[in-house]
Amino acid sequence: MNFWEYLVNRHQQLLTDAYQHASAVFQCMVVATVLGVLIAVASYRNEWAGNVATTTTATILTVPALALIGLLIPIVGLGVPPTVVALTLYGLLPVVRNAIVGLRGVDPTLVDAATGIGMSRPARLLRVELPLAWPPILTGIRVSTQMLMGIAAIAAYASGPGLGNVIFRGLASLGSANALNQVLAGTLGIIILALLFDAAYVLIGRLTIPRGIRA
Repeated sequence: MNFWEYLVNRHQQLLTDAYQHASAVFQCMVVATVLGVLIAVASYRNEWAGNVATTTTATILTVPALALIGLLIPIVGLGVPPTVVALTLYGLLPVVRNAIVGLRGVDPTLVDAATGIGMSRPARLLRVELPLAWPPILTGIRVSTQMLMGIAAIAAYASGPGLGNVIFRGLASLGSANALNQVLAGTLGIIILALLFDAAYVLIGRLTIPRGIRA
């Protein structure tokens, strides 16, 4: 069968795999964003601590995805757990780095003004510094999401969820009738999901970032 016939015949399974892929990436990005911002908040005031945070998360990113998932299998088993741990770790660097840059880039006079009207340090962080640092943080989230979309496909190696299973099935049966269709469907599905996520982030940016800050 040709590619379009394959899509029509397998659309339900492909949609299920696409949903699982998007869900895994989204949930891991939520965890990575929370952890990344917390790490940045704890380290951005100190140059040494900030460098340690950035270097550590960058080192994690240098570990090949297949190797990391393989190392996690004896610890957390097959399926969803190694996928979640690996994607969360890989998603940290852009968020941590951009959050540190954003927090350090806040105008000190605005922080001093907030202090002058009696704001506590947590209040300054939540009401002044983090909102002003939000644009670079959102950029880091976008970069991480695009990166995790591709990495999540490798989770099929550990029986993880997502479109990687379609790609791996195609690669395992090269030469058969639908092998190329499976690889192509899984790859295009990941590209479409990445574009949809990025469009959503653009919309979030327009809704949450004042026009003056965007400019």
